[in-house]
Amino acid sequence: MPATLSYEVSGPESTAAPVVVLLGSLGSNRSMWDHQVRDLARDHTVVAIDHRGHGGSEVVPGSCTIADLAGDVLALLDSLGVDRFHVAGLSLGGAIAQWLAVHEPARVRSVALLCTAAKFGEPSAWAERAAAVRGGGTEAVADAVVARWITPARAEADPDLVTGLREMIVATSTEGYAAACDALSGWDGRADLRRISCPTLVVAGDEDPSTAPEVVREIADGVPGAHFVTLSPAAHVPTVEMPERVCEVLRTHLTRAHAPDPA
Repeated sequence: MPATLSYEVSGPESTAAPVVVLLGSLGSNRSMWDHQVRDLARDHTVVAIDHRGHGGSEVVPGSCTIADLAGDVLALLDSLGVDRFHVAGLSLGGAIAQWLAVHEPARVRSVALLCTAAKFGEPSAWAERAAAVRGGGTEAVADAVVARWITPARAEADPDLVTGLREMIVATSTEGYAAACDALSGWDGRADLRRISCPTLVVAGDEDPSTAPEVVREIADGVPGAHFVTLSPAAHVPTVEMPERVCEVLRTHLTRAHAPDPA
């Protein structure tokens, strides 16, 4: 059964506004998209979502897969009466967005994949992280995760941001975080990249230690016609580190996706 997800819908009163779905990273809640929600909601219906076990969403005991997490999203959108949508996903959210673009091509109008991968390293590393969290809670990994989310220079200049991001991670349920690690350990979408046919934006952070630019570039090289952008200076979560620039590249991507095909 799909999990019951916490979400927020923002945007104009017109029901004709195109829908943009925002999917965040492991250990985050939808507030990581706050700047982008404010910008995109001027002329889009924006649905910002917490993954199962994250933010205010239901905690489901046991492991899960990327397909399970995508199923949660689809069930929510069905309940909202959303048929076709654009989707932007960062890290874990980017894996879910890839799955949606591959398996629901009639529904996904475009996809933006930020600081993500078609395969996130070796399964053993995710099994170790899941075990660490199940043994010591999200507190056990919070400092290491924040250090990957933003650049050292930004962390030194903005300690309040560091504190807020750390609190976000610690607030994530132990089982929700560990289950998402299980999902990432089993994720390998490399063979399916060529099946993504919608307009695709792929974004890397030049100082991202989690999904380095060459890892993200693999997605752009595998998706026909994908547009690749590198942000600088940026680590793994540019939505909070350089929010205005992320808004700019997303808006450019959506404008391109809305443009009619040339005759």
